[in-house]
Amino acid sequence: MKIIQRIGLAVVGLMATMTMQAQETYQELEQLTVNEEVTTVITASEPIRFVDISTDKVVGDQPINNTIRLKPKEGGHADGDVLAIVTIVTERYRTQYALLYTTRLKEAVTDKEIRKQEKTAYNNPAVSMSTEDMTRYAWKVWNSPAKFRNVASKAHRMVMRMNNIYAVGDYFFIDFSVENKTNIRFDIDEIRVKLADKKLSKATNAQVVELTPELMLQGNKSFKYGYRNVIVLKKMTFPNDKVLTIEMTENQISGRNISVSIDYEDVLSADSFNAVMLEEE
Repeated sequence: MKIIQRIGLAVVGLMATMTMQAQETYQELEQLTVNEEVTTVITASEPIRFVDISTDKVVGDQPINNTIRLKPKEGGHADGDVLAIVTIVTERYRTQYALLYTTRLKEAVTDKEIRKQEKTAYNNPAVSMSTEDMTRYAWKVWNSPAKFRNVASKAHRMVMRMNNIYAVGDYFFIDFSVENKTNIRFDIDEIRVKLADKKLSKATNAQVVELTPELMLQGNKSFKYGYRNVIVLKKMTFPNDKVLTIEMTENQISGRNISVSIDYEDVLSADSFNAVMLEEE
């Protein structure tokens, strides 16, 4: 669980304290009434990148990527007291709320969804592609015919293969699938992406680098005969003596596992998508 400190996940200095101007104009902001006995849940339409709570009178956390929870630390305030200004920055917009104290529990906001009119457009320098656009590109890749036939592996009467790899902006989109030729359902424990030496020494694990996907299109946790997904990775380069490996493991102690390795030559041959393809809905 991500704990939101006073400066939350913000860059130091951004809304570090409530300025005099904010104190004088808080009435212009959307106002949320809060109480120490009630958790206020705020939900955004896209992942939240950072949060700032302007005072230490209110605490919060971020249980999932598009939701935060807020609550006053303690009571004893008068009705209408401004406890804090909360600033929420997502991938493409910025929102602020004034948190006003109420002694009446029924007036405290429990569930708040950020509305369109409360959003201020924001060009987040840390985000080169929004999750929404990334998902749309991933579906375009999903709907594209397979161009690779020879990047595959076999294990436990299963075949895992790479179907496509595309380069879009700062990311690689990799389409892969698994064919299960048995009648035993495969319950997925993990899907991991690694960069490893082609000739891995058994004496050390230092030659393996685990990569964190930016997006995985499908969230299916089991399949009987077939599985397919599109995984998105931050664009990278690596030498010819290393391979990019996608590994799927089963969630049993003696479970099956299968992986497919992608050579750098295959990465270099990645096709490019462009913005026009997003418009061809």
